[in-house]
Amino acid sequence: MPRRLYDWTLSLAAGKYALWALAAVAFIESSFFPIPPDVLMIPMIIATPNRAFLIAGVAMVASVLGGAFGYAIGAFAFNEIGLPILESLGKADRMAEFNERFNDFGFWAVLIAGLTPFPYKVITIMSGWTGMPFVTFMLTSVIARGGRFFLVAVLLWKFGAPIRDFIEKRLGLVLILFCVGLVGGFYLVKFL
Repeated sequence: MPRRLYDWTLSLAAGKYALWALAAVAFIESSFFPIPPDVLMIPMIIATPNRAFLIAGVAMVASVLGGAFGYAIGAFAFNEIGLPILESLGKADRMAEFNERFNDFGFWAVLIAGLTPFPYKVITIMSGWTGMPFVTFMLTSVIARGGRFFLVAVLLWKFGAPIRDFIEKRLGLVLILFCVGLVGGFYLVKFL
């Protein structure tokens, strides 16, 4: 990740339009921008802990709307961009099989990508491309993005700056392990 882009994004957190900047970054990160909104959220919440839940709410709403934009990219621009690439690789004949498998597990794919450091933008575009039901996509996105951003807000609101290192370095791993446990638990209940 280019350091200048990261520093520029972080500098937005100190401006008087920080909530608007957060909304913009959360929106575009869900479809094409490489920097996650956490880069803005964390310093904003540490600076104003009484606004932690407002900040998380703005990030969630903007991220979910950005996810809808990513879905639209997948749904409406696939033929112009994605199909020629697949044809050049000789993979166009496998699209139907991939679509079916992705949509069988689409809820879990969106949930896990929305909660973890996995690039959410990949799943938003794939969800539109495969024709995942839009309502399922949106509901799962609200649960996943809301869960992620409000967890960060609660941790920072409760523990302040000392928890920052944990969030930046280990929260992704904790969320991945949680998702693996959650999926594994559902699998065990279903098949045992």
